[in-house]
Amino acid sequence: MSTPLIEGRGLVRRFSKGLDIAEKLARSLGATVKDEIVHAVESVDVAVHPGEVLGVVGESGCGKSTLGRMLAGLLPPTDGTLLWRGKDVRDLSAAERMEMRLAVQMIFQDPMSSLNPRKRILDLVGEAPRVHGLIRAGEQEDYVAGLLARVGLDPAYLRRYPHQVSGGQRQRIGIARALAVKPRLIVCDESVSALDVSVQAQVINLFMDLKRDLDLTYVFISHDLGVVKHVSDRVAIMYLGRVVETAGADGFFAAPNHPYTTALLSELPSIHERRRRFAPIRGEIPSPLDPPPGCAFHPRCPSAMERCRSVLPALRPIAPGHDSACHLNDDAPAMARPGNAA
Repeated sequence: MSTPLIEGRGLVRRFSKGLDIAEKLARSLGATVKDEIVHAVESVDVAVHPGEVLGVVGESGCGKSTLGRMLAGLLPPTDGTLLWRGKDVRDLSAAERMEMRLAVQMIFQDPMSSLNPRKRILDLVGEAPRVHGLIRAGEQEDYVAGLLARVGLDPAYLRRYPHQVSGGQRQRIGIARALAVKPRLIVCDESVSALDVSVQAQVINLFMDLKRDLDLTYVFISHDLGVVKHVSDRVAIMYLGRVVETAGADGFFAAPNHPYTTALLSELPSIHERRRRFAPIRGEIPSPLDPPPGCAFHPRCPSAMERCRSVLPALRPIAPGHDSACHLNDDAPAMARPGNAA
């Protein structure tokens, strides 16, 4: 297999809240005041190979967006190693680091909040390639017009502001902005979840056309398994900051292993089945401020055993190209293959 375009090894991201004056005073007087630490991402291995689409799925608060921001270089990992084309990003030269920053772009969930409302589309899309020397100032208008046409927008929108176009059109502007610096990898963070269903289909088809035409690689973050099934080559399921299962898309949807994955897929609508009642996963996702010991899913898992409450299951191969972190697999022989990255 080729060297991953981008790879994370043991990625960790924690957010801490500083103590306020009252808490500092209480601690100085001998009271027990704990620091509040959000365990957003914990020991995640992830590898994205050139030309593939990795779908990252999980409930809100599971850490998938934080993982995407680390891969895009918007958040530094608290711990772990990030590699670009097989090289630790901490060892990159200034030129290599700039190359990576341009090569990895991100498209956000809400384009209204990610696009500067004070700038026209001409500058929103054209400023970065002009500043980084990809185009000359005199070429900006034609360059942006070509990008708008590529994403299905009328170049006449050049002089408009974000509030003067629809939600679907704003998302296309976000896509054009990401394409403007000629990236290799695009991290799509819930990029279609805020759109109407009909517009979702158009934008998803646009993503696939761009992948084919520009040889792009995607990390596609979503809570919608139906969308992920349509676009992904591989799928990684996250729960409370950890990857609990990863597999090729076909094998993943045909033979899920982890109880959390099975529960998610059981709620996926199907025209081949008629269900009168949907049973949601019982309970709620635990707080990342105080993750439970052992397997984080055990408070909600119908198959939880005693060891699940105290021992964290390792993500290990259970079939070729298929990894799962569940104690139900402990008695099965591990598959011998190198690596277990998502």
